[in-house]
Amino acid sequence: MLPSFTESGDLPEGIHPARWVEIEERFGKSTEPRGCAFAKLRHLHELASRTGHLTRFLIFGSFVSTTEAPRDVDVVLVMARDFKLEEAPREAQTLFSHADADARFGASVFWVREGMLPEHLNHLFFDTWQTKRDGARRGMVEVMP
Repeated sequence: MLPSFTESGDLPEGIHPARWVEIEERFGKSTEPRGCAFAKLRHLHELASRTGHLTRFLIFGSFVSTTEAPRDVDVVLVMARDFKLEEAPREAQTLFSHADADARFGASVFWVREGMLPEHLNHLFFDTWQTKRDGARRGMVEVMP
């Protein structure tokens, strides 16, 4: 179960696991822009899953907050060690170019391969996405299968 929002309208710091049903209930139904953003997230997840190498799908930013109309969706994809972009289905390849994903889907997509970062930097990588521009900390949601 996802935790309550903080006073600033964000999830508390940490990576919070949730299934799509809970994510839709909590974040994807209250306004039309949220419904559109939720549909976009499901589509991005489907595209990443088509590669056969998606190991983690994490959502952060305004979508997982109390903001009524999130500007875009922000995700981090963690791909298996043996993922090769050139072998990904053509329709999924756009996800792995930040600029192309932004232009095509209105999404900020960041990705990394498992094992790409040394273990001591792995924690810092996820901490980065939990830090807002003003330095405040917020949580992320990890989609569970």
